[in-house]
Amino acid sequence: MSDSAHLLIPFASSPAPGCVEALRGLTLPRLEQLLARLVPGESDAGTETSLSLPHERVLARACGLEPTDGRIPWAAWQVKQAGGDPDGAAWARITPCHWRVGSDHVAMDDPAGLQLHEGESRALLAAVRPFFEEDGIALEYSAPTLWLARGETFRDFPAASLERVIGRRVDDWLPRVAGAGPLRRLQQEVQMLLYTSEINDQRQQRGLLPVNSFWVSGSGTLPADATALPPSMTVADGLRGPALAGDWAAWAAAWRKIDGREGAALLQSLADGRSVTLTLAGERSARSWSGSGGGWLRRIGGMFGGARAATALEAL
Repeated sequence: MSDSAHLLIPFASSPAPGCVEALRGLTLPRLEQLLARLVPGESDAGTETSLSLPHERVLARACGLEPTDGRIPWAAWQVKQAGGDPDGAAWARITPCHWRVGSDHVAMDDPAGLQLHEGESRALLAAVRPFFEEDGIALEYSAPTLWLARGETFRDFPAASLERVIGRRVDDWLPRVAGAGPLRRLQQEVQMLLYTSEINDQRQQRGLLPVNSFWVSGSGTLPADATALPPSMTVADGLRGPALAGDWAAWAAAWRKIDGREGAALLQSLADGRSVTLTLAGERSARSWSGSGGGWLRRIGGMFGGARAATALEAL
């Protein structure tokens, strides 16, 4: 067993009014105990408009990746973790998705809600592959809502994380940097192809949303010293779905589950004398607390007020 434990909780808070309201009635006793017993450490300050989310920056550092905004090379990292060779090339994640057209804007639905199965995804990939290849981009299948792309286009290409765009106006996050023109054109060409896809016709006959676009993220090249996620780190990702859906009642319920499970486990590690780190990440910032177990920590644990957790979460 490792002598340290690190718990990372993404989407721990949000400035959305519904989240602020949910926080007012949220009781997290294990989190309160942890924050009372641990010492504040590193802080990663950011904004709601950064292309990469705070928890991604934390994960990047843990894996030896430079957390450059919008250019954390998650696609190349994934290739290596799966046993492949990124070969110094530029990679990106391509997510087939549904863009919902409104009266005055276009928003992206969560790709997880597409219920896209492997056969459909592979057929769609085969249909769009020639368009990518014309621009020097090779595509390969990874999962129903994840294709991996390899091409020089992505070497220095800043792209917003998928989670930044889900449920929001697509136009606010489209890349406008020099060199984005060819990719925007490719996106338009693929959208036209998908509009006439028999696969989408069949999906709509079954009451499912069509796949009508794609999103690029995780672009860049992998450094030679990149590593896997440290075994001491646990990522509690149960808040992601409710947060992206804006379902703050479900988000609060998920928080209580994390508090009772992962929070309790981290407290036990502290009681066992292990060194522990807790990192809370919201939409703007991330903050870590750390310490090691000991009798004095347990004695002073009850000396702090109960508002500590709410204050820490609201600051994210």
